[in-house]
Amino acid sequence: MTTPPGQGVRRYEWRIAIVEDHMLQRRRTEELVGMQPGLRVVWGGATLPEYVDWVATVPEPQRPQLLILDLMVERGPSVDPDVVRSITRSGTRVLVLSAMASPELVRKVLRAGIGGIAGKRDSEEDIVAAIWTVLGRGQWLTPELASVIAGDGDRPQLSDQEERALVLYASGLTLDAVAEAIGVQKDTAKKYLSRVKAKYAAAGRDVRTKIDLNQAAQRDGYLDGPSR
Repeated sequence: MTTPPGQGVRRYEWRIAIVEDHMLQRRRTEELVGMQPGLRVVWGGATLPEYVDWVATVPEPQRPQLLILDLMVERGPSVDPDVVRSITRSGTRVLVLSAMASPELVRKVLRAGIGGIAGKRDSEEDIVAAIWTVLGRGQWLTPELASVIAGDGDRPQLSDQEERALVLYASGLTLDAVAEAIGVQKDTAKKYLSRVKAKYAAAGRDVRTKIDLNQAAQRDGYLDGPSR
């Protein structure tokens, strides 16, 4: 007896996990992945430690083959490159999908063995292409991001807290919200931003207003630029 076409044959599906602290962004990424034949979301959560705790409970044959990872969260520390390295060494491929990340952090996770980086303002077609490229063990990196990573130019060296204050404030948060997100008092957050402005001034770049900071953050790769 002949088996009818399509029966008795199980379609292979790649297992995908997503780390994204913004609920709406995570849901949309889950929808986007779920619409692609051959891809299935097996886990979604807000932070990398949550993912690490979850995956430790999953039998190896059921673990995700790709982790889509946001590098920075509004409340809490940025992603630890050493943790990313342990994930890539375990055999799980990693695609960074992030709008807020410093060039230095990006360099560190690239050295940790990730498969690619896409921006949240990239087209959904590009994000899907990035997913399939990384699953196929290719590398995905836009020319614009590669250019930012390649050279610092006149970008001042910021401390981790100064960098986070710049990213959050330049992305639209109020000073009060920035302070809450990085776990400091408002006056301390204000001092961080003052130091950022002073370091830019010392580098010959005058940034005084929030608009100036946003433009500087985009130019230096801390924030995505306008959607292409």
